[in-house]
Amino acid sequence: MKASCAALAGVLLSVSTWAMAADYPAPKQGDWIARDFRFHTGETMPELKLHYTTVGEPTGQPVLVLHGTGGSGASMLTPSFAGELFGAGQPLDASKYYIIIPDSIGHGKSSKPSDGMKTGFPKYDYDDMVEAQYRLVTEGLGVKHLRLVIGNSMGGMHAWLWGEKYPKAMDALIPMASQPTEMASRNWMLRRIMLDTIRSDPDYNGGNYTSQPRMMKYAVTAYGIASIGGTLAYQSQAPTAAKADKIVDERLATPITADTNDFLYQWESSHNYNAGEKLEAIEASLLLINSADDERNPPETGITDAAMKRVKNGRLYLIPASTETRGHGTTGNAKFYSEQIRQFLQTAPQRTM
Repeated sequence: MKASCAALAGVLLSVSTWAMAADYPAPKQGDWIARDFRFHTGETMPELKLHYTTVGEPTGQPVLVLHGTGGSGASMLTPSFAGELFGAGQPLDASKYYIIIPDSIGHGKSSKPSDGMKTGFPKYDYDDMVEAQYRLVTEGLGVKHLRLVIGNSMGGMHAWLWGEKYPKAMDALIPMASQPTEMASRNWMLRRIMLDTIRSDPDYNGGNYTSQPRMMKYAVTAYGIASIGGTLAYQSQAPTAAKADKIVDERLATPITADTNDFLYQWESSHNYNAGEKLEAIEASLLLINSADDERNPPETGITDAAMKRVKNGRLYLIPASTETRGHGTTGNAKFYSEQIRQFLQTAPQRTM
């Protein structure tokens, strides 16, 4: 149920996790306004607020870190991610790198439906989110070239789009827990069912709800169990009906603090994602990190392997499945791949604009 708890996690982790991983500089918060932002629908917002977090100093090599669906910059500051990557001597040592972590459109403290517009907020997609990130980096922070763009899950899909839309903007790309092919198959089927279930709840009331729709926790829990966690891990954690019931009861009892309209927008924004049409446009060195037990991006279909053959300077690192991995959630723990990132950055050529 990682996705459903992302908003809560972001609040809890924004300060406390830095204290647990204090070997990297304290994160700094900022806001920037993208003026006259035009969405793919043709709608324009006079002022689109983009919140961001930075770690390290602007004199360091810029690295863009992109979060997953329902997350935020704060959700990337966990001991298992930032604590494995940003510290002294680690692959993204913040004394050498300038780490930029935006809250994507509709997430965290950036502009979103719950700010007041509700369902009147423009329908954004991944292209809109990536364009907003690009404007923040280049216009807001004055960074013209990135050493690395790295993203997890939705952030991984964004990283693919970065490589295609702005091929000269970075030296290296590390998309994780993602594939560049069209949002389809089980991944979209489960999302569609989750979204339809929430919208069909009378409590939702067309987006004008007065309390959390009661079916939301069931829809989110079902999606989470079906699409994240790892088959071997679940078998180890719940080998009996009683233990399986306990996990379900605990997840249903976990409060969902995300605003429902925000949540629906966040997940629906993936509907038209398809980075598979322009893979040849990617110029940066690319390391795709996926997990062998990823329920949303199963390697056995062969579509990721086929796509990677079209990436000029790309390779795949597939984390082997085990009782320690967590399926789609495996890449949330950088211990599984931190050394691969280190080696990749040592060999990825540095380019200029």
